[in-house]
Amino acid sequence: MIRFLTAGESHGKALSVIAEGFPSNLKISVEKINFHLERRQAGYGRGMRMKIESDKADIISGIRFNKTLGSPITILIKNNDWENWTEIMSINSLDKAIEKISIPRPGHTDLVGVTKYNFNDIRNSIERSSARETAARVAIGSVARMFLEEFGISIGSYVESIGGIFPKESFAESLFRNDKSINAWNISETADKSVVRVLDKIQEEKIIKKIKLVKKKGDTLGGTFYTIASGVPPGLGSYIQYDTKLDAAIAASFMSINAIKGVSIGKGFESADSFGSESHDEIIFDGINFSRKTNRAGGIEGGVSTGLPIIVYAAMKPIATLMSPIQSIDLSNFKTVSARRERSDFVAVPACSVIGESMLALVIANAFLKKFGGDSMEEIRDNYSNYIKKIVPRIKKNFRVKK
Repeated sequence: MIRFLTAGESHGKALSVIAEGFPSNLKISVEKINFHLERRQAGYGRGMRMKIESDKADIISGIRFNKTLGSPITILIKNNDWENWTEIMSINSLDKAIEKISIPRPGHTDLVGVTKYNFNDIRNSIERSSARETAARVAIGSVARMFLEEFGISIGSYVESIGGIFPKESFAESLFRNDKSINAWNISETADKSVVRVLDKIQEEKIIKKIKLVKKKGDTLGGTFYTIASGVPPGLGSYIQYDTKLDAAIAASFMSINAIKGVSIGKGFESADSFGSESHDEIIFDGINFSRKTNRAGGIEGGVSTGLPIIVYAAMKPIATLMSPIQSIDLSNFKTVSARRERSDFVAVPACSVIGESMLALVIANAFLKKFGGDSMEEIRDNYSNYIKKIVPRIKKNFRVKK
């Protein structure tokens, strides 16, 4: 079982993540981790912070000669902007006064943070609740991806909409049709060619125009995106308990991403308006393996993976920080004022989709290890190979299928 913990503030010295549960002898490439960290920072509509930071993974423990040791993995990501915040984010008390923030932003954790933790400065809430923390998740999620790739499982994503602008034709329909050629990472490679990670050039142009307009207005935009995992074997997750269901774990992990307000699997909410005959996937057998004619369930039935691509759809709200702020209350005098400005992005949906990839990779890797667990990659490969080879023979034996 993979467990990980992130630490660090947005403008502190660094972000860090420590994870345990990865087996020994997994090949690790620091370049691949840095590659995905760079993808997280990209996208049209990001703020000035992304021009300051150049996220790089500094591996502190758990890896020797590019292979995991089976011990906890620690990764450090330095904050370049720390140099400009040494006094504001000082660990020690200062003789000089530091300005306290008293005006909360609607839609952010500013007010709930000071309410819950009894702070007298909103800065204390801002720093840890910032989406900057997700860089640490992408770092450890990249390790999970490398583990999954050893078993032919790939993760990808693309942006479906930004600011209500959708493509003329939905690419997701090909996923729901159970297109056998689908490779999740290939989808990401195509999406990465777009500055807003969409798959439609005309849609991209419309979105860029809207982002430019939003910048002038001092406003922000949200959007939706799909995250896909292909090559996932059947049998991950369980229907036995509420907290063993694979789709429940996926939903929880996506909802933990900053600004995500909705998550669905497969057809999701759309299936609520369909007949059962239009919603479920007919079961077929090709002589070798079981499959489905379609993939409306998004690769999960009853909390268990079906062997088809896992399809996750998520909705991100507009970022809370507005350059043309809406109304708030100054906590120092309880008077009505405009909300405080804080350096931020105008749009972060493309980055959010990359973060979604890491969260999906971590959940699937965890479920995979629960199913095929072992202390080393070699042991896990043996367990996995034995399971895959015997799925159909076991069913034939259990149901006494005649030749």
